[in-house]
Amino acid sequence: MTHPFLILQWLEQWLKEQFRFDFLLGEHVTYTWLVMLILIVLAFFASRSIKMVPSGIQNFMEAVVSGIENLIEETMGPKGKPYFPLIATFALFILVSNLIALIPGFYPPTANLNTNAALALTVFAMTHIVGVKEHGIAYLKHFMGPMLVLAPLMFIIEFIGHLARPLSLSLRLFGNMYGHEIVLMIFFALVPFLLPVPMMLMGVLIAFIQAFVFTLLAMIYIAGALEEVH
Repeated sequence: MTHPFLILQWLEQWLKEQFRFDFLLGEHVTYTWLVMLILIVLAFFASRSIKMVPSGIQNFMEAVVSGIENLIEETMGPKGKPYFPLIATFALFILVSNLIALIPGFYPPTANLNTNAALALTVFAMTHIVGVKEHGIAYLKHFMGPMLVLAPLMFIIEFIGHLARPLSLSLRLFGNMYGHEIVLMIFFALVPFLLPVPMMLMGVLIAFIQAFVFTLLAMIYIAGALEEVH
C-alpha cells in the first residue's frame, strides 16, 4: 500500500537530502516510534502532578487504567494482576496505532504485518513462559487432554492450535486495519471532503474493537496457561 503523502516519511526524506544519510526505516517503524512518543508524553503529563482528586488528563488516564484493570480481573482473575503492565501496553499501543490512521498523513503501524506479528509472537512467547513458570514441567499436561490414551493425538492437535494463535492474532488485526486504510484512501481520492466522514467514524469503532479483541485474546491465552490441569 502506497500512501500519496506521509508526514514522517516526508521528514525522513528531507533529513536524507540535508545530511546525505539514508535512514532505511520503514513507515511502520517510524510511526511505531511516534505512537511510543505519544504514550510516553501522555504518561508524563498524567503522572507529573498526582492529586487525590484527579482532574484533566490524570482523570482520563485513571479511568483508562481502571477499565483495563477491571477487564483483567474479570477475564483472568486475581492471578492476572501481575500481567497488567503487559496487557495495558498491548491495549494502549494498539488503540493509539489504530486511531492515528484517521489523521491524514499518518500511517497506522498495525496496518503492517510485521508490527502485528511482533505483538502476536510476544503474546505467544509470554503464554508459554507464564505456563512453565506457574506449573513447571506439569505445564505439558495442557497439551495431553483428559485421557492418557488420547495424549499423543491431543498433543498434536493442541500443538497445531497453539501455533495458529500468533497467525490468527496478527492476520486479524492486519486485515482489518489494512482494509480500512485502503477504503479510506479510495474515498479520500474520489471525494476528499464529506464522503469520508462516515468511514472515519466507522474507523473509530474499528480501532476500539480491534484493540479490544487483541487484548482480550491475549488475556484468555495467558489465563489458560495459568489454569491448573485436572
